[in-house]
Amino acid sequence: MRNDITLRAVRGALLLLAGAAGGAAADVDTAEQVLVTASRLPESGSALPLSWSSVDADALALTGHVHINELMQRVPGAWLSRGNGQESLAALRSPVLTGAGGCGAFFMAFDGISLRAPGFCNINQMFDANTEQAGRIEVIRGPASALYGSNAMHGVINVISAAPTEAPSSRVSLEAGPDDYYRGKVHYGNTWGRHGVSLSAHGTSDGGYKDDSGYDEQKMTLRHDYAGELWSFSSAVNASNLNQETAGYIQGFEAYKDDSLKDTNPNPEAYRDARSLLAYSRASRALGDNHQLVLTPYVRDNQMEFLMHFLAWQPVEENGHRSLGLQAAVHSDLGAWQWINGSDIDFTDGWLKETQAEDFSPNQPAGVHYDYEVEASTAALFSQLRWSADALTLDGGVRWEYTRYDYDNQTADGDACSPDASACRFYRPADRDDDFDNFSLNAGASYALGESQLVFLRAARGFRAPQATELYRLQSGQRVADLDSEQLDNLEVGLRGTLAQSLSYEISAYAMDKDNVIFQDSNRYNVSGASTEHRGIEASLAWTSDTWYAEADASFARHTYSSRIQLLGSSGDIKGNDVDTAPREFGSARLGRRFGRGVAELEWVYMGEYFLDPDNEHEYDGHSLFNLRLSADLGRQWQASLRLTNLLDEDYAERADYGFGSYRYFVGQPRGAYLEVAYSPGG
Repeated sequence: MRNDITLRAVRGALLLLAGAAGGAAADVDTAEQVLVTASRLPESGSALPLSWSSVDADALALTGHVHINELMQRVPGAWLSRGNGQESLAALRSPVLTGAGGCGAFFMAFDGISLRAPGFCNINQMFDANTEQAGRIEVIRGPASALYGSNAMHGVINVISAAPTEAPSSRVSLEAGPDDYYRGKVHYGNTWGRHGVSLSAHGTSDGGYKDDSGYDEQKMTLRHDYAGELWSFSSAVNASNLNQETAGYIQGFEAYKDDSLKDTNPNPEAYRDARSLLAYSRASRALGDNHQLVLTPYVRDNQMEFLMHFLAWQPVEENGHRSLGLQAAVHSDLGAWQWINGSDIDFTDGWLKETQAEDFSPNQPAGVHYDYEVEASTAALFSQLRWSADALTLDGGVRWEYTRYDYDNQTADGDACSPDASACRFYRPADRDDDFDNFSLNAGASYALGESQLVFLRAARGFRAPQATELYRLQSGQRVADLDSEQLDNLEVGLRGTLAQSLSYEISAYAMDKDNVIFQDSNRYNVSGASTEHRGIEASLAWTSDTWYAEADASFARHTYSSRIQLLGSSGDIKGNDVDTAPREFGSARLGRRFGRGVAELEWVYMGEYFLDPDNEHEYDGHSLFNLRLSADLGRQWQASLRLTNLLDEDYAERADYGFGSYRYFVGQPRGAYLEVAYSPGG
């Protein structure tokens, strides 16, 4: 009954908005906005019945983000919670999701190819991508089109590489900030006849705000485009390397306000080393007058080692995977009909090993806890069809995906403890195979209200197969994890357009139900069967004049447990409670002024309060932050920028939670000043 009332309220509100916008529609054309992520080819995104956002190159340059969290504040409904160093946890139309499969709810990609293989995601995987020097970053909120499969449930974050420039362009910059922060960037782009090249690379060294912390990081993106008479190619390589000394969370109620605690590091021994490589070559050619074939083979290589400092017994985990894959599609332009048919194939060899140097207890002994390999294969078929005529666009698609895991235990089956241990924490299942079939559907419609307003309606289903660690990294004597794929159903309605040419906006309201949610029960077993509800409204506004601009992005949502489950860490019935780390309101606003050959921007970032535990007994009060950014040309070849973060020096937590009887916080950094000087020889 409550769900029906909520849906009726959402529909009513959007119909009122549509009617008001229709009456106010200005007789001007909506500026064309190009989107790649929905179909893997550039297209106008203005008429798509889809909630999406794009952070362009100008916003990337002005933000100059040190951590992806700073950039994603420009996207409604998105919160990439900042951990220490380059670590993060993701929320996109969702709570901040943690645990072995928390990252599996999001499809994070480089030029449309998943950064990590299906079944082998990592919560921190956005640090693999060279977001700092991307051409732009596109975000789809909610389940994506049929071109995306497992993991594209709550949304897609797609890092688009910078295209080659038509004329020679080069840029070198040096940057310095607080706590021995230094970063150097280089970029070069050019086109010669049929060939174009874009190279972007940077190196960063950060001494760390916390004691015994900091990181060194290098990233590189190389792209080559070739326009032939028959075939065209776009090939790219994304590589990264991270060596991080990790600071753990501090404990105690509002410890982030305590001057004697907030810059301390309870885990000076913690570290994380990670490297990644993703390379592809996208080949396309015409098939007659109305069809285009696109083939994208790719390779992927990821390796990571880190100390699991968040566990009292502090084991070391080593993991990695190597992949070969192919995306294939035929794009057909049949007048009013646009049709995409294709298939995806991915073969991955993954592994994980967990070891502990010293005994902690009989139930957490020294030695090898887990050591396994998984050969995974994923195959999918999809079809996405769009029809447009006059003011109406209809869009729909279907996808079938098959996932198979071949698990090989490399150590002794069973408990990792001695026979006299009372309840061994680690259990290694025997060799086995697991497979999953999944279908997803989506259907949408958009209707233009005059020349510059559009209303859309969309229904879509997303899914994710269980992650390898959920199936094979078992605890407390669980011999088999009998898991189903998670499934999310989304219904949304939205309105986008422009008013009087200077104001653009998008408002969307959604109702999502997620079933077969995988969780750890009170016995520490990995099980399926939980359900959650997600109801919200997202809004983006942008106003501009010759010299001034203003932007705002906001999310108002409630994410709740909708089933009675014995969740690890909860003490009672949590049905109807807010999911922990799920703020009901958050967003940002920016006011900017252009002057001569420069720009100044003041940003307000707001985080509402949220519960820290499933029982909803502990809270974080939220915070407001202000950032100031200044950028200007110093003559024809020199540029300079100054960024002042946390301008009012607010004491705050980047993320808070409650566990094992204590409040725990990742501390936000104090006021910081970052100065960057750049030289462009071709200026």
